[in-house]
Amino acid sequence: MALWIILGILFVLVVAVISMYNGLIRLKNRVDEAWSDIDVQLKRRYDLIPNLIEIVKGYASHEKETFEKVVQARSNAMSLQNSDNVEEKLQAENALSSTLKSIFALSENYPDLKANQNFLELQRELADTENKIQASRRFYNGNVRDFNTKLQIFPTNMIAKQLGFSSRKFFEIEEAAQKENIQVKF
Repeated sequence: MALWIILGILFVLVVAVISMYNGLIRLKNRVDEAWSDIDVQLKRRYDLIPNLIEIVKGYASHEKETFEKVVQARSNAMSLQNSDNVEEKLQAENALSSTLKSIFALSENYPDLKANQNFLELQRELADTENKIQASRRFYNGNVRDFNTKLQIFPTNMIAKQLGFSSRKFFEIEEAAQKENIQVKF
């Protein structure tokens, strides 16, 4: 009789561990999928930037420093695309977003540029891409929240580390980038 009770308890424990593990795997895959969605939108942004710069160069050729900053930020972000270091990726993407704002600030000083159909179309596409990145970031952060919460609650927190799970970082905009005004000097 005692043997059946012990076997029953072991069975319940094994089922509980399997259930927790499967739940963690499910949430981890959602986080990975959400990050993949962000990567798709970032790739789209990387592809749009060179075209945008070429159009703006024709109107504001003396703004070489601004263009170089955007190109450098894009290169940095692209070089980290396959990196597993989320923190570095986030910093590079925040830097790229910041430098892109300077390109659009330049357009305010060039009425002909603001009227250029190619520029307007690229600006619209880039704005659409930025909106999709924001939506993907919110989706990713929601999944990270759920995953991290699952890792922290009892009884999952007791076995998650032993199963190789660790918390993920949120995709956040640096506070300086949120509040900083773009400076355009001539």
